[in-house]
Amino acid sequence: MGKTPFGRFVPLAIAIVLSLVVFFTPASGVPTAPAGTDKVIHLLLFALLAVTGRWAGLRATTLLLGLLVYAGASEVAQAILPIGRDGDVWDAAVDVTGAVLGVGLFSLLPRRRI
Repeated sequence: MGKTPFGRFVPLAIAIVLSLVVFFTPASGVPTAPAGTDKVIHLLLFALLAVTGRWAGLRATTLLLGLLVYAGASEVAQAILPIGRDGDVWDAAVDVTGAVLGVGLFSLLPRRRI
């Protein structure tokens, strides 16, 4: 996996599905956790989306713009869908921070010929 252009998108697809499950699970299915855990999960998921997006070959600016839109749209959707979740502007801010962190971390990875 990862040697073909299609294979490079598989980790991104998995990260997208994971984020959809985490962000859109009804409130009744979300386990209780210590305060701040939600923000850590948002940060890590968006960093994962950014790293896997860059691995898939998406340009950093295009990827960051897409993740910015996803961050805002997911919070709006959480607020309006009948899943018992609330939208939170701070979650969106942490999402964007995670995306920027992920793009930055990817730039530090050693490059290999594929």
